[in-house]
Amino acid sequence: MKDFRKYYVIPAEPEEVYNALVNPIAIRLWTGEDAVMSEEPGSEFSLWEGSIEGRNLSFEPNRKIEQEWYFGEQETRSIVVIKLHAHEQGTSVEVRHSNIPDEAFDDISEGWTSSYMASLDEFFS
Repeated sequence: MKDFRKYYVIPAEPEEVYNALVNPIAIRLWTGEDAVMSEEPGSEFSLWEGSIEGRNLSFEPNRKIEQEWYFGEQETRSIVVIKLHAHEQGTSVEVRHSNIPDEAFDDISEGWTSSYMASLDEFFS
């Protein structure tokens, strides 16, 4: 198991970034795909046509999102914590993704940067 941690700067206010991460209509705008998402702790979510699925654990509006991501049939609890901080260029987004299966680590870490955050950055730029 491996952990991933990285900071990104998105050119938008924390409230806008938070909304883009939790509102299914907004998610569709920046991913181009339908999404299942709710701010209800314990609710299931699905992004990018099911390529990312899991369970929402907790929310602090405009500040923090905590999720459990599923990896196939494994019993692994892979936890994602996204923290939003005001930044002079918009929002600093801290991504901490723990317990990533070794064989998935390269794809996951690359995906955070080249797909997930790049799409969000492009949406707000």
